[in-house]
Amino acid sequence: MLPYEEQLKLKEAQVKGLILEAVEKGGGGTFQWDGIKASPRIEGYRNKMEFTFGDAYKDGPMTLGMHRRGSFHDIVSVSQCRIVDEDFRRILEATLAFAGESGLPYYHRMRHTGYFRHLLVRKAVKTGEILVDLVTTTQAAPNLAPWADRLQALEKDGQLTGRIAGILHTSNDSLADAVKDEGTEVLRGEDHFYEELLGLRFKITPFSFFQTNSLGAEVLYETARSYIGETKDKTIFDLYSGTGTIAQILAPVAKKVTGVEIVEEAVEAARENARLNGLANCSFWAGDVLRVIDELGEVPDLIVLDPPRDGVHPKALEKIIGFGVERMVYIACKPTSLARDLEMLQGRGYKVERAGCIDLFPGTYHCETVVLMSRVDQ
Repeated sequence: MLPYEEQLKLKEAQVKGLILEAVEKGGGGTFQWDGIKASPRIEGYRNKMEFTFGDAYKDGPMTLGMHRRGSFHDIVSVSQCRIVDEDFRRILEATLAFAGESGLPYYHRMRHTGYFRHLLVRKAVKTGEILVDLVTTTQAAPNLAPWADRLQALEKDGQLTGRIAGILHTSNDSLADAVKDEGTEVLRGEDHFYEELLGLRFKITPFSFFQTNSLGAEVLYETARSYIGETKDKTIFDLYSGTGTIAQILAPVAKKVTGVEIVEEAVEAARENARLNGLANCSFWAGDVLRVIDELGEVPDLIVLDPPRDGVHPKALEKIIGFGVERMVYIACKPTSLARDLEMLQGRGYKVERAGCIDLFPGTYHCETVVLMSRVDQ
């Protein structure tokens, strides 16, 4: 409910406080604080949403939306959600109408019966392309062509600002209340679309990892690139590389970039995107950073870390420190994990040079943090 400027002040104070505390615990010292950078869009910034079928209250009518805070069962209608644009809302409403008319039930998470589970919508900001994926069980086999026709009619009638690149149907009989791909059928169009970041083009599938705020991601990666500094004739490791976005942004100004990522689908996407962008000096390895860095057979000049929310495994961090690189850039989506890892890095010969944060998630308490560390001569 806070005005956006107040949101930024609150996030900046929290992140700066955590980093200051970590620096003090690590022996103290001064560093350059760069403040917080705002998201280019405050509303309608998300490029991906996963909606869930359920009922608004026990034994109530079927709805499609998000889990009520603190509830495993209740689903809140989000037809007025402000962190996505109007195309998401129109696709949601059309899908819910089709589901209601079909007479089939939603998947009941306790009884493990029913058909409709989730709706996944992705939209590229730069290209305007849209991917829609209906996730269901295999407990029924209705004709989904009328649903696809209804979505395409939205586009034909000018009710969408974007263009539907693909309409998909994913089967998922898993007991877990999460979107899992147990087979995906293309009903219309393609199984992917393209997004552009900083002049590069990225192919995105329904389950690819990609920053959910495309315009904010450009601010984040430009900031990280400025922290990294001179890269000519340098070998760079991009650890926890996802679909290789950072690696490909650095590749044109580096000798070589090697990405390591545990999710094999993300690695395949990274390799394909590198080919798409004509980058021959990128390579990507699939596997756990803890194990793979022993197999790379080279020593980097610079390291970029962009780990998941829990941060870097302590044993992996030991190996990373062992390379003894002069500079390291750490991109964090969870400041408390970052603060923990900073303490260890400082205890092993590194100091914080610069830090700042970038708001990729207006209207929430989340933000991204970027830290530049340099090795202290001992």
